[in-house]
Amino acid sequence: MDPEEKAAFMFNSTFVRPARFHLGGFIDVPHAKYFYVFLCFVYIMTVLGNCFLLLVIYLVESLHTPKFMIVFNLAFADLCGSTALIPKLLDTFLFNRRYIVYEACLSYMFFVILFGCVQSWTLVTMAFDRFIAICFPLRYHTIVTKPAIGVMLLFSWVFSSTFLVCVVKFIDRLSFCRSVVVKTFFCDHSPVYHLACNDTSLNSIMSFVAFLAFLCIPLILIALTYVCISVALKRIASIEERLKAFKTCTSHLMLVAIFFVPVISNKIASVVAYIHPNARIINSCLTHTVPALLNPIIYSLRTEEVLSAIKKLCHRNTLNDSTRKW
Repeated sequence: MDPEEKAAFMFNSTFVRPARFHLGGFIDVPHAKYFYVFLCFVYIMTVLGNCFLLLVIYLVESLHTPKFMIVFNLAFADLCGSTALIPKLLDTFLFNRRYIVYEACLSYMFFVILFGCVQSWTLVTMAFDRFIAICFPLRYHTIVTKPAIGVMLLFSWVFSSTFLVCVVKFIDRLSFCRSVVVKTFFCDHSPVYHLACNDTSLNSIMSFVAFLAFLCIPLILIALTYVCISVALKRIASIEERLKAFKTCTSHLMLVAIFFVPVISNKIASVVAYIHPNARIINSCLTHTVPALLNPIIYSLRTEEVLSAIKKLCHRNTLNDSTRKW
């Protein structure tokens, strides 16, 4: 350990906590700055797309429904997740400010992972909405109410926040007497706790529980809802009616695929084969950023209610402009 790294530590008799971590990022990749410029573009489009979708839902009264409460929550989580990750990532690597204060690193970890967890359970809530709409259409308005959806969305925030507070607390109890170099693009949980030199078994357990609670269980619940939806659609005699009912699910299925498939693929690939650190960083980075970019596009372009609401807003603005001219 060189003198600069030694100076970064504060020692006492039983515990070693670094004053700061060093974010490693790519290893010997030429023109890596172009990738960060691409992420800058992704962030700008993500902010514009999600803010536009939030604004449309807020301004158009016909979209003040339980279904679009879920869409609003997803767009808000996407916007916050990208804002928590990308600006700091660009500041770190474009301007070569790779050292991050210990406390800031834990905050970085908390917020980036939090919004991803909320997105996961929001997609489960969206699946519940589609399940009731197709399997119990006559009872839809009595089951899927604003209070019911509000409770489900609140659960996703409270559960995710509580769990991640525990995750961060377990990181805070570790002693870091090895390296301070985090070999990824942000203060991710696993790369950080693997730097510790004392017992990390609780952190490993928390990592596994997080994998179950925010990836496996949500995906299983979504799969079960679509099994039930498939059974319900088989009972519909007309093929046209089946397609019409299934069409209402296509946007949600695309969101689920965009969010879960890359994450699960990365997890499986990391277990069964060696992945070069640079490839892992690119995969992980795109997994964290691209869904938030695509979600508002999918809901804006593939959902008739949103397209109709956008037309209403444009028509309203045209009429207002005409009135002002007269």
